[in-house]
Amino acid sequence: MASSTAPARHNLPRPGTGFVGRERDLSSLLRLLESSRSVTLCGAEGIGKTRLALRVAEQSTASFPDGVWAADLTDAHTELEVHARVAHAVGVVEEPGQPLATTVVEALRDRRLLLVLDACDHVADAVTGIGETLLAACPEVSILLTALDPVRLSGGTVWRMTPMALPVAPRNGPPPDPADSEAVRLFLDRARIRDPRFAPSREELETVAVLCDLAGGVPLGVEVLGGSAPGTGPDALAEGLRAHLASPEFQPGPGQAVARSEVLPIVLAFVYRTLPEPERVLLRRLSVFRGWDLESAEQVCADVGLAREHVLDLLASLLDRSLITVTGEFEGRLRYRLPEAVRAFAAERLVEAGEDAQLRERLLDRMTRLAEDLGFRLESSRAMPWSERDAGRRRVLAEFDTLRSLLRWAHREGRAEPGLRLASSLVAHWVSHHDYSEGAHFMDLLLDMEDAEKAPSRARALVGRAQLARVRRDHALALSLGEEGLRLCRESGDEMFVRTALNLLALVEVRERVPDRAAVRVEEALRLCRESGDLWGEAIALGTRGALAAQQGDHQTADQHYNAALTLLRGIDHRWGVGITLIGQARAAELGGDLVTADRCYREALDTQRMIGAPAEEARCLAGIGRVAYAQDRVEQACDYLSEGLLLSHATGQRAEVGRALIAIARVAFAVGMRDAACGIAGAAVQMRERLGLSVPAAPWPFGNEEKTRRRRKRLVSLWEEGRRLSTAEAVREAERLAEEGRRPPGRRSPSSASRRTPARTARPARTPAAPPPPPPLTPPQQRLTRRELEVARLVSKGRSNPEIARALFISPATAARHIANINRKMGFHSRTQIAAWMQSHGGRD
Repeated sequence: MASSTAPARHNLPRPGTGFVGRERDLSSLLRLLESSRSVTLCGAEGIGKTRLALRVAEQSTASFPDGVWAADLTDAHTELEVHARVAHAVGVVEEPGQPLATTVVEALRDRRLLLVLDACDHVADAVTGIGETLLAACPEVSILLTALDPVRLSGGTVWRMTPMALPVAPRNGPPPDPADSEAVRLFLDRARIRDPRFAPSREELETVAVLCDLAGGVPLGVEVLGGSAPGTGPDALAEGLRAHLASPEFQPGPGQAVARSEVLPIVLAFVYRTLPEPERVLLRRLSVFRGWDLESAEQVCADVGLAREHVLDLLASLLDRSLITVTGEFEGRLRYRLPEAVRAFAAERLVEAGEDAQLRERLLDRMTRLAEDLGFRLESSRAMPWSERDAGRRRVLAEFDTLRSLLRWAHREGRAEPGLRLASSLVAHWVSHHDYSEGAHFMDLLLDMEDAEKAPSRARALVGRAQLARVRRDHALALSLGEEGLRLCRESGDEMFVRTALNLLALVEVRERVPDRAAVRVEEALRLCRESGDLWGEAIALGTRGALAAQQGDHQTADQHYNAALTLLRGIDHRWGVGITLIGQARAAELGGDLVTADRCYREALDTQRMIGAPAEEARCLAGIGRVAYAQDRVEQACDYLSEGLLLSHATGQRAEVGRALIAIARVAFAVGMRDAACGIAGAAVQMRERLGLSVPAAPWPFGNEEKTRRRRKRLVSLWEEGRRLSTAEAVREAERLAEEGRRPPGRRSPSSASRRTPARTARPARTPAAPPPPPPLTPPQQRLTRRELEVARLVSKGRSNPEIARALFISPATAARHIANINRKMGFHSRTQIAAWMQSHGGRD
C-alpha cells in the first residue's frame, strides 16, 4: 500500500501535536490493509490507538480514491447513532421515509474507501453487525477500528497495541542512547512543547527513561509526565512517582506489581496531585464537556472559587501539560477536548468533589440557551444578515457532541422537563441537517419518560416531534402528534407554537392531498401570523398556499403566493427559507409549463443551497435546471446539469432523486437517438422506485407511447426489463456515459450509442437551430479560476469526461462536475464547449 499522501477526500482531524514513534507499527499496518479489509487496533486506554489509526488513514489516501473517512464513536450508544455518524463522515444524507442503515449501505456499495471507526467500545455489538454488513455488501470498502477489546469481523485482523519501546541494553555492547527510544522521544517532544529550552543531561535522560518505564510505556502516561518535567525536573519527578506507586493505596497485594494496563490511572492521579489547585479544579470541571472553547469554559467552570479571568492561563497550562488537546478552530476560536482517559479520570474527581450535578446544571443551562438562540434566529422576523442568523446553526453543530451527552444525562437522571426543553430547541438543527432519525430517537426517549406528561415543555416537544415525523414522511404520526401538540399549545396560550403547529399540519395535509382541511389550517395560520407580526410564519403559510394552489392546477396563483413569501423572506435575509421556497416555486412553474420562471428559480435556489451547504437540495436544483434546459431544447446544457445532479444525489445517498435524474437523462438520450441505452436506465430507475416502496409504472415507461408497432414496442420492453437488473452504480455510470455522448454534436456521437432507427418525435416541436456561441472572454483563465478549477478546465479542453477528470485529479466525479458548473457560472458559459474554446484561445490546453 502506498505510504505517500496523495490529494484525496478525507475528514481526518488535524493533530495538535506531532506524531512520534510507532514507525514499525505504521509500516506493518499499511501493508496489512493491502491484504485485509478490516483491521482492529485494540489495547489499553492511552496506548495510542486513535492517533495511530489516524496516522495510518492519513498515509493510505492514495489507495482509496473515494476517500478516507473517520467517525468518532466515543459517545455512541445505539446502532442508529453509529449509522448516523458513519453517514455524516462519508457525506450521506438521510433519505425521508427510508431506514438510515439501508441508505448508508446503498451509498457505499460501489465506493472504494477506508472507514475509520474510532472508540467502538460502547457499541461493539452494533459495530460488529454494521461492519459485517458493509464488508458483505460493499466489496471495495475497508474498515479500520479502534477499541479496548478486539472487535472481530469476518476475515479481519486484530492488531494488539503494545507499549512504546524503551531503551534496551545489548548483551555485549555499549549502553544505548536513551534518546533513541520512541518512548523517550515522545517524552522529550511533549516536554519541549511546554518549554522549548528543555535539554536534559545524559544522566537526566537516563532518569527520563526510568520515568517512561514507570509509566509502563503507555503513550498518554509518557506525554503527561513529559508535560510536567520542565517545571519539576526529571529527578524530582521520578522520585515523586516512585513514592506514589509505592503507596499502599496502589499496591495490588504483597509481592505483586502493578500491571502495565493499570498504570495509566495511577500516573494521572500522580500528575493531578502535583497540579496547582486552580488547575485541578478546572480540569475536573472540564470533564462535563465533550468539546469546548474559551467562552464556554469561562461561563460554565468559573465561579467564586475560580476567577473567570484566570481560565485562559489555566487552559494554556493544561494544554502544555498534554492534559487537554486542541481539536481545531471555530469562528476564530480554539476548540479543546480532553483525551477520553483523562476525561473519565477527571469526571471521577468531579463526583468526589461533589460538583458533578452543579456543573451539569450549569452546562445544561448554557447549552439550552444556545439551542434556543438557534431557534430564535432561524424563526425570527427581525431583519438580520444571514451570517448572523446562521451563526446559531453553526455553533450548535460545533457543540453537538456535548448537547447529545446532555440529552442522555437528562434521560438517565429522569429530568424530563429540561430534557424536553433542550430537545424541542434542537428540532431546527435536526431538520436543517437532515438528522431526522437521531432527533426522533432522542425525542421519543424523553417523551416516554414517566414525568413527561406533566412537563411544561411537552406541548412544544409534541409539535417538534411532529415536525420530524413530517420530514420523515410519516404523515399519520405527524398529524396525530401535531393535533395533540396544537391542542396543548392552545390550552397553555403558547401562541408562537400554535402558529407553528398550524403551519405544520397544513403542510402535511397538502402532502396528503386533503385540500379543504389544509386551506382552513393555512388561513388560520396566516391570520395569526399577520396579527402577531410573525413574518417567518407568514412566509411559511404563503408558501403552503402556493403549494396548495399548484396542486389544484392554478399555477398563476401559486406563483403569486410564492413571490409574496419570497418578498418577506428576502426582506429579513432568511437564505434558508428563500432556498426552500424557490425550489417549491420552481417545481410548480415547471409543472405549469412556465420554463423561464422555473429556470430562474432553480438557478437562484442552487446558489443559495451551495452557500448554505445543503448538497441534497443542491442536487435537486441541478436536476431541475437540467430538465428545464431539455424542455427548452438546450441538450448540451441539460446533459451537464442532469449529470452533475445525478452524481451529487448518488454521492449523498438520495436514491429517489437518483431515480428521477436517471429518468430525465433517459428522456434526453431517447430524444437524441440513444434509444436502447435510454430504455435500460429507465428500467433501472423504475427498479429503484420499487426498492424504495414507490409506485412502479408499467414497461417501458416513460416510452410506452413512442413505438406503435408491436415488434418495436416489444424490443423497448425487453431493453427496459434488462435495465431493471442493473445495480445503482451501473445505472449511474451508464447515465453518465449517455450524458457525455449527449454533450457531443450529433455527428460526433459514438455509433454504438444510437439505435438503428431514430424516428422523429411527434410529441415535441421541431428543434430550432441553436444560436452560435459567443466569442471566448478576453480575460485569461489564470485570473478568474482557482488552481483546481484551472486544472479541471485544462482537462475539459482536452475532451476528458467527468470520470476521467476525477481519476486524473484524485477527486470524485461529482466534485469534477461541480467544478465545471462553477466555471460555467463564473464565466456565464452554458457548456463544456465554451470552456474548451476559452482555454484554447488563451493557450490553456497544456
